[in-house]
Amino acid sequence: MTDDRPQATEHDVALIGRATQQRAMVLGALVVVEGFISAQALHRRLVADGSPVGLSTVYRTLTALVEAGRADVVRAADGERLFRHRPGPDHRHYLICTECGLSLPVESGPVERWAARIARTSGFADVRHAVELSGVCPDCDRKADQTADQAQGP
Repeated sequence: MTDDRPQATEHDVALIGRATQQRAMVLGALVVVEGFISAQALHRRLVADGSPVGLSTVYRTLTALVEAGRADVVRAADGERLFRHRPGPDHRHYLICTECGLSLPVESGPVERWAARIARTSGFADVRHAVELSGVCPDCDRKADQTADQAQGP
């Protein structure tokens, strides 16, 4: 039987500095997560799996992955940073449900062209940007409507 889940490669680990077993564990754990996850939640998963990785190593590795373009980061409603593995070098933007955390990549060509135009016309170099879209997904919206209907009663 084969494992169809994405796997971290030595090249991925090498992109974030010195290749250590702990960094490889953090990257491997991030790769298999569906959606975005906080550093603390990822650390809890690693500890539960018996990995001897410290929380500071998780934070440093996730930050290095973001800087290397191998992870996307968004802010949760409470301000906490959430991370998601980026399988390739392409920058992505997501629409994130504020209720359940569902994240969907969105077509971001217009945003990328706009950012490139601003960089070109301003003379700035190494321009980075973050666009965060959030809302309530259809399932959560339906559940909220059902709850409201039940609260109103007959």
